[in-house]
Amino acid sequence: MAHVAKWKYDEVVELASMITENPVVGVIKIGSIPSPQMQKMRKNLRGSVMVRSAKNNLLKLAIEEAEKKVPGIKALENSLDGQVALIATDMNPFKLFKQLEATKSKAPAKGGQIAPSDITVEAGETPFKPGPIVGELQKAGIPAAIESGKVVIKKSKLLVNAGDVIPTEVAQMLTRLDIFPMEIGLNLQGVFEGGIFFRPETLNIDAQAFMGEFQSAIAGAFNLAVNAAVVNSATVETLVQRAYRQSVALAMEANILVPETVKPMLAKAYAQMLAVAGKTPDTIDDDLKSRLGEHVALLERTAGPATVEVAVAAKKEEKKEEDAEEVSEEDAAAGLGALFG
Repeated sequence: MAHVAKWKYDEVVELASMITENPVVGVIKIGSIPSPQMQKMRKNLRGSVMVRSAKNNLLKLAIEEAEKKVPGIKALENSLDGQVALIATDMNPFKLFKQLEATKSKAPAKGGQIAPSDITVEAGETPFKPGPIVGELQKAGIPAAIESGKVVIKKSKLLVNAGDVIPTEVAQMLTRLDIFPMEIGLNLQGVFEGGIFFRPETLNIDAQAFMGEFQSAIAGAFNLAVNAAVVNSATVETLVQRAYRQSVALAMEANILVPETVKPMLAKAYAQMLAVAGKTPDTIDDDLKSRLGEHVALLERTAGPATVEVAVAAKKEEKKEEDAEEVSEEDAAAGLGALFG
């Protein structure tokens, strides 16, 4: 049996403990990050996220050892690609992804690097003075020219497609143009929590939009449950209130006297009485006339003077029609008298 150095054994034990003692464990890629930036990122994460780098073979052994206590953790082995480190936290995976993304910053490109996204230069003026720079820009594939004593890029151009290698001359010119297409930061390769392995694309969500959709789904489910009369802890209060309102409305329509309908039914009867009294003003006493006047004043305050004016005008028209009918009857009687003597 091959001899294993004690430091390697101790390293695996510590890494395995780190995995089993934390609810959320992941793998991050740390390659190509300069040491000063790496130290700054570690400092920003200190207190909330543990970061531990080690050789990939030791990380694999530690994951396999942790599998004995944490079933499913072996899924992290697929993330051990390139220069990576182990992270552990009690932060949920989505929040962890967002915090790691916040550590990233823009950086200049170097020849031979892979473009993380399309690299484009936009048309417009440059900060350069006329001179050999025009030829250098053109050599890098940038359509440059001198116009009105200024070096300008004549039209926007896509220089490097996402996933392609960035040529050295292009990288140098991008830096001179203050275009920094690269990102330096801790890239989450995968994270494990509660038996579930999350890939970074799963965690990359718009939290605000997601919460909006989630709240909309809750509202829709609630409305459906209420309309379907599904009784549960969320709908019972609303359903009881709706049933109460409907039962009172039904009792009012059916003129059923119960404590809840007495007052509104009396108010309704009173209003109907005043309406009838208003049609026969000559047959009511002074007290009722006074109440009828108060009713008109109330209409003016609530429905507005225009509504009352319309009602009064309608009443006048009705009176005219009655008078016209009376005159016609008198004229008819006089005509008959004149005819028969």
